[in-house]
Amino acid sequence: MKKISLTISFALVLFGGCKTKKLVNESISFPNFSIEAHRGGRGLMPENTIPAMKSAIDLGVTTLEMDTHISKDGQVFLSHDHHVNPSFILDSEGQEIPESDNKKYPFYQMEYSTIKKYDAGSKINAKFPEQIKIKTYMPLLSELIDSVQTHIKFNGKKQVFYNIETKSAADGDNIFHPNPEKFVDLLVEVLESKKIIPYVVIQSFDVRTLQVINKKYPYIKTSFLIENKKSLEENMQNLGFKPFIISPNYKLVNPDYLKKCKEQGMKVIVWTVNTKAEINKFKAMGVDGIISDYPNLLTN
Repeated sequence: MKKISLTISFALVLFGGCKTKKLVNESISFPNFSIEAHRGGRGLMPENTIPAMKSAIDLGVTTLEMDTHISKDGQVFLSHDHHVNPSFILDSEGQEIPESDNKKYPFYQMEYSTIKKYDAGSKINAKFPEQIKIKTYMPLLSELIDSVQTHIKFNGKKQVFYNIETKSAADGDNIFHPNPEKFVDLLVEVLESKKIIPYVVIQSFDVRTLQVINKKYPYIKTSFLIENKKSLEENMQNLGFKPFIISPNYKLVNPDYLKKCKEQGMKVIVWTVNTKAEINKFKAMGVDGIISDYPNLLTN
C-alpha cells in the first residue's frame, strides 16, 4: 500500500499545477538548430494543411510552423488570412472565387463546418509554382495534431515541435478574431487536451497575446515575431518580458542584432528565408533556427 501511495504522489507532483508543468516543459530540449517549415512548407505543399505538415516531417524538419484563427463557433483552425483568399482557395463546389470577393468572407463570422468545405489545395498558387496540388481543407488544430502525432508514431519519425502563431491585431478584435485572452484560452485548451505543451512555442506579432501567455500560462514557450524597424530595446520594452525566442524578418538581422539577443539569453529564429545562399549566410552568422517556405533547402 505504501508503494502504491508513493507512486500516486509522484504522479501528482509530476503532472499537477503550473509550477510542475513548467518543470516538465523545461525537461524537453528545444532543437539546437530549429528547421522550420513555414505554414508547413508552402513552397512545396498547400499551406497550413495536414498534407503539408506530414510532408515536412518526412523531409526531416524539427519544427512545424503554422497559423491559427478562431471560427464563429469558437473552433481553433489553421489559416494565415483572416478571410477566404481567392488567390489560392476554391469554394465548396470547387469553383473560382471572384477576386472582387477578396476579404468578403471573414472566418470569425463563419461556423467551422462552413470553413471546412472550402478547397485549400487544388488551385495553383502563382507565388509557388512548385507547390503540389491536392484537394484538401483548412483543418482544426486538434485534428492536425492528431494526424501529425499518428504520422510520427507509425512512421518512426522523431517528435517535432509546433510553432503556432496567433493571427491577431488590436484593430481586428471581435471582427476577425476574439480578444487576446479568449484567443489564447481557446488555443491553450486544445494544446492541453492533446498533451503536447512541452513541444509547443506560441508566436505572435501581437504583444497582447504573448503577454496573456506570460501571465496565465508561463510554462509555455513564446516567440516574439518582429517586422518593424524599431530597435531591439524598443521592441522588448513594448513586450514587457523576455520571450524564449525573438523571431525577426531576416532582413532585420545582422551580427550585432544577433549578439544583443543572445546576450539576453534569447534564441533568434529568422523568417522567411527561401534561398540556399541566404540560408547558408544565416547559419554561418549563428542564428538558432530558420523558417522557410522550402524546408527541403534546410534539410538537404
